[in-house]
This record gives sequence, structure tokens and C-alpha cells, in this order.
Amino acid sequence: MIFARKRKKTPIEEIREELKKKLKIKPSNSYQLTLQDQILLKKIKKETDYHNLNNVTRTRAYLEYYLRHPEIHWAFLGHMVSRNGGWNMTDLKGEFLTKLLSNKDRKSFFQFLERGNWLIFQDVYPQLLLYEESLKQEKPLFYLLSYLNVSTFMETIWNHFWQNQDTTIHCIALIINEQSYLEKRVIQNPIYQKDVLHKLEFLLQDLLSFNHILFPYGDKKLKGVTLHQFESLHERILLGKRLYSILFNNKDILKQVVEWAKRHPHSGSRKDYWPHIFNDVNEGVPGFTYPLRIKSCKLRKGSRRFYSPTLINAWKNVCHPAAESGDWFKDCGVVDYLVNDLETINGEIMDEYCKTLERLEIATLAKKTINFLK
Repeated sequence: MIFARKRKKTPIEEIREELKKKLKIKPSNSYQLTLQDQILLKKIKKETDYHNLNNVTRTRAYLEYYLRHPEIHWAFLGHMVSRNGGWNMTDLKGEFLTKLLSNKDRKSFFQFLERGNWLIFQDVYPQLLLYEESLKQEKPLFYLLSYLNVSTFMETIWNHFWQNQDTTIHCIALIINEQSYLEKRVIQNPIYQKDVLHKLEFLLQDLLSFNHILFPYGDKKLKGVTLHQFESLHERILLGKRLYSILFNNKDILKQVVEWAKRHPHSGSRKDYWPHIFNDVNEGVPGFTYPLRIKSCKLRKGSRRFYSPTLINAWKNVCHPAAESGDWFKDCGVVDYLVNDLETINGEIMDEYCKTLERLEIATLAKKTINFLK
């Protein structure tokens, strides 16, 4: 008699099965914490708060962590995306947007960007520190994640990673987690819906550079992608997977982007990657109107550079209210995103980004002219 050998479950099937079990059980922190556990949790929270002062400190912490633990791909992806968040923040005090948006709108948009950046860090960095401590103690400590208000989804993922070291599944899972974590707390927040997303929808999608995610490398080179549906959780997760593909599917590009990041500490100014176009010192003369200065990402002869301030000179540190409670994980359908369907993307974005800068300059000049004629 011939018996069919039972097929071994795939890693994603194992994760789905474990998560299904967790959905049936009401979560509770029933584990009795030891004194050692309590000390560790306090230490993790203290270190997270220390690095969570502003976009520059967060961004630096991600890179330093990745250099210690290159197996945690998300740490470098998070570093590069956080750099873009900082550039978006300082744009609000830079050359173009000070003329295109009201002071109130710029403050609202900064609060939106800053809250999202802060929330992601206070959720993900404790996870990274707990993994680091698990390595030191040579045993998984992920049962402590619930005491750090981390989703049960990530407890399953970290335990799977500890056993299998599947870097791709792990990074995609963190992309899913962080975007899902933001969904109700920021994207669906009525205040941000009213004051930011709806009011600036046209500007965000069709004019400004906020939807470009840029990865500088080499000598003034850029890779990246553009997001067109910022309010869609599905699209943001797919964007994260595309960004991951650009960075980690090509070892040569990854090496060059990492080397660039190490050589250029994040300041928040776009001068970090294009000092021939941007300067963190305002070279302009108040009240003086300049002709169009940029064409195909080159300044016309004799033109001054565009003003892009550092974060420390643009915005003060923000004291945030505590993160809203609750676990976003309610449906095992999100596991489908874990499938490694990463396409090879060349990430060519230079032409598109150059055209955006040209549109911004034209819009700024037009707005200034209109105001002058009034």
C-alpha cells in the first residue's frame, strides 16, 4: 500500500495558520513579567524616546541599526524613506512652498508628516531593540512585544524570522505593519483628512514633489518611484514593496546607496544629495524677482541655488501625545502581501523629478506675479 507523503507547508502558509489561531484567541498580557523583563522593557522605551526627538535623530538611528544588523533590511529601507520625510518637512520652509501654501497649511502638513514619522519610530524601533537583545541573550524575547503595544501580527513574524531568517518576508511584513499602523492613526484621522489630505489633494498628486521617494547614490544620481494614491493602504504597501525591490534586488545599487548614506549624514536639506541645485543658506534677495533658473536639472549660468533649509533650522521639536491604542490586525488577508512577487524595477526617476522641479518653479513664479498684480 502506497501512502502519499504529506506536503510541507510553505513559510507563508505557516504564518497564515499561526495568525488564524491568534485571531481566535482574545489577546491578553497574562504572562508574568520577571524583574529582568521589566528592566528590559523600561530600557527599550527609554532608548526609543531618546532617538525619537525629530526626523534627523530617527533617520540616523535607523542607519546605525542597519549597519549593526544588515539582515534587518527594513532598517535601511526605513532610513531612506525617513530621509524623504525629512526633505518633505523642510520643503515646507523652502524656496517654493513658502510662496505656494499659506502658513497655516504648511504647519498642518508638517504636523501630518511629523506625526506619521514619530508614530512609525515608536512602533518599530522597540521591535528592533528587542531583536538585538534576543541575539545577546541567544533566545527569542518576542513574547514581550505585546507589552510594547506591537501588533500580534509582528510577534508571529519575528518568531518566524528567528527560526528561518527569511529577510524578504520579514521586510515586507514590517512594511505591511507600519502602513497598517498608520492607517487609522494618521491617514483616516478626521483632522488630517480635513486639514491636509482633502485640501491639498491636487497639489500633492499633480504638482508638488511630496509623492516622489528618492534614493540618491553615486555622483548626483537618483533612483526612486512616485506614489499616486497616498490615501490607499493597498497602494502604500505596494509602493513599499517596490522601494524594497529597488534597494535590495540589485546588490550594486544597494552598496552604492548605503555608501552614499554613510558619507552624507541626514540634515533634512535637499543639499544633502544635490548641492549643485540646493543650498541650506538662502541666496535670494528679498523682493527681487528672478527669471526661471532650472532646466533639465541644471541651473542656468549665473543662477542662484534653491533654498532648502536643514530640519533644525526649519522646525522645532514636537512633543507628541501618546500613540492611540489598539491592534490593527483583524484579517489574515494581509498575509497575501507577503508573497515574494517583487518585480525588477529600474527606479529611473530623474526625468520625472526634474520636471517636477520645473513645474514648482513655474508655479511659484506665477503665484508671485499674480500677487504682485493684485
